[in-house]
Amino acid sequence: MLSHSDSDRRLLDLVHPSEWHNPSSRGRYNLVVVGAGTAGLVTAAGAAGLGARVALVERAELGGDCLNVGCVPSKSLLRSAHAAAELREAEALGVRGSGGGSVDFAAAMDRMRAVRARIAPNDSAARFSEELGVDVFFGEGRFSGRRQLEVAGETLKFSKAVIATGARAAVPPIPGLEEAGYLTNENVFDLEVLPARLLVLGGGPLGCELAQSFARMGARVTLVELADQFLPREDPEAAQLLFEQLERDGVEVRLSTSLGRVEGTPGGEKRALLTRGGSEESVACDQILVAVGRAPNVDGIGLEAAGVVHDRLRGVHVNDTFRTTNPNIYAAGDVCMAHKFTHAADFAARAVIQNALFAVGPFGRKKHSEMTIPWCTYTDPEIAQVGLGEAEAAEQGVEIETFTRPFSEVDRAIADGRDAGFVKIRVARGSDRILGATVAGYGASDLIGEIAVAQAAGLGLGALAAVIHPYPSRAEAIRQLGDAYNRTRLTPGVKRLFKRYLDFRR
Repeated sequence: MLSHSDSDRRLLDLVHPSEWHNPSSRGRYNLVVVGAGTAGLVTAAGAAGLGARVALVERAELGGDCLNVGCVPSKSLLRSAHAAAELREAEALGVRGSGGGSVDFAAAMDRMRAVRARIAPNDSAARFSEELGVDVFFGEGRFSGRRQLEVAGETLKFSKAVIATGARAAVPPIPGLEEAGYLTNENVFDLEVLPARLLVLGGGPLGCELAQSFARMGARVTLVELADQFLPREDPEAAQLLFEQLERDGVEVRLSTSLGRVEGTPGGEKRALLTRGGSEESVACDQILVAVGRAPNVDGIGLEAAGVVHDRLRGVHVNDTFRTTNPNIYAAGDVCMAHKFTHAADFAARAVIQNALFAVGPFGRKKHSEMTIPWCTYTDPEIAQVGLGEAEAAEQGVEIETFTRPFSEVDRAIADGRDAGFVKIRVARGSDRILGATVAGYGASDLIGEIAVAQAAGLGLGALAAVIHPYPSRAEAIRQLGDAYNRTRLTPGVKRLFKRYLDFRR
């Protein structure tokens, strides 16, 4: 991370103080945590709060990707980009003189850095050391045995350990890419000047979010995705909705397209050779952003010495209770989980605290398979999902029935002028048991939470019809889907019985 501003210097003073002195090891620790991203911080804070002696080891900055080069900076930048789009749309709402304005990219980046610094105290070394009583060690941590770890000349012995080293941007071996230079999430937020022409490689959540952000701020963006649908894990109708919006934002989306090679130099014009269906095209750009996925951080931390089985694709191998092949070592977060989300890492860490420190034998252990994990792509429109999608259900042979409510039929969405999108809730065929849901549209990240609660609590779709929602609100779409399910129960036979009963009561 480069120090661009007072905000960055404040951030670094909090999450990796230059004058920090590592403590001396205090005998055997109840828990040694390797990695101080979300999973590591939650594990360390939670265990220390319950009375455990905890050591936390980090080679870079506390807060990990989420605070420094992930969720926080990307959502801050998205806010600026969405505000620019709202200005351009304001005249349709009767607001005159907005004119769309222009984006001061440097000011937007300064705001992002200020937001990052403002949030950082919660992840600071001082807080964990002084308030929570955690021994914080900066340095390269490496297991030197099955129950000990070396860091900066200290040997930390432990009863239990947690690997929470996270993941990094995966970079494919494309000829010329290294020589030409490229961006990832780890350095894109260091930019000072908006690239005039940006090529984004990868149509996952990060690629789509940043493609839209840079386009709305004035860059000419080309989004390249190898598959025939970006966001391949999402509902195809939701992905199509975003595809159409990205095109309106000026993003040139190239699906079923690969990047064959790159020519150019760092800081100079680059030419990307794109291949689709046997034809090739050279595209000029000023920057290339690589966003093709995440690679778990398993190298250089002594996993072999610790007896922890791992590989570079899946990361650390864990069972359903997050335990590795070393029974005294657990793992949580991006280094071992397919769901590489901050909130998934958070709740995995909570499970690890219980499983590592308090469970006795097979009893009282929390399981990964029992977690209900929603997720969201924070584009405009947002796309959020929880549970099974239709394609996944088909792959697993699960029979489902899908109930859909378009926002174009929801009063609040119509009044807001934000009626693109829908709510879909999928239930097991023949029942109202919720198996999954997709929300596409404005505010999807907030709406998905209610459905996730219902699914986790075993509350059926029919029961949601009895939950009173404020009118007008977008969340009414969820209640309306509950009504839609209940109407399916009113079969002709049941309706005849009701009629006979009511005729009798006249």
